[in-house]
Amino acid sequence: MTEFGVYLANQLVAGVQVTIILFVGCAVVGNLLAIPIALARLSNRRWLRYPAVAFILAFRGTPLLVQLYLCYFGVGQILAGVPSIRYSPLWPILRGADFYAFFTLSLNTAAYCGEIWRGAIQAIPEGQREAGQSLGLSKTRIMISVLLPQAFRLALPAIGGQNILLLKGTALASTITVFELMGAANLVRAQTFRVYEPLFAAALGYFLLAALITVGFEFFERRLARRY
Repeated sequence: MTEFGVYLANQLVAGVQVTIILFVGCAVVGNLLAIPIALARLSNRRWLRYPAVAFILAFRGTPLLVQLYLCYFGVGQILAGVPSIRYSPLWPILRGADFYAFFTLSLNTAAYCGEIWRGAIQAIPEGQREAGQSLGLSKTRIMISVLLPQAFRLALPAIGGQNILLLKGTALASTITVFELMGAANLVRAQTFRVYEPLFAAALGYFLLAALITVGFEFFERRLARRY
């Protein structure tokens, strides 16, 4: 392997590690937040429903790149001007681009997956809810034991697709100086003036990661189909 090949491989391996960590963290947090957001979206209480609707519209109606810029350059600048935050033990975390990429991608995923969960819950026949009520189950128990498990099966394919979009969205984190896969490719391109090799290698890396996620979700879907 040539000196350029070794350098490219080392940078891309480091970038892939950051991409995987960022993806897994955002996927876990975003998908966990999506459920309460969906429940708030379906709530009859206006003080729950309206903020959930506004949150979903805000993140689904604006580009992810704009959201990253607003969080990194906007919120970051505001926090830097607060002495109690700037001189707190949390400032080394809050001043880094990694935090804002994680924060933005997690909320973006929560908004999209929250709408997926909302549609899945509403797609369940009303008879399921009525059956739970006839057994004397509370509304909370019906939601946890009857509706959410069925909604999960309905939502799983769409959630898998959204998580692939999350993986591709991590590439935008390079625009706020996060050294992930795309950031590593851009660094190699800028330092060596060789364009095609690093970009093709980055594209191949994203393709392999997306294929792995697809296979994982398809395997999980088959297991659920056999179980139920």
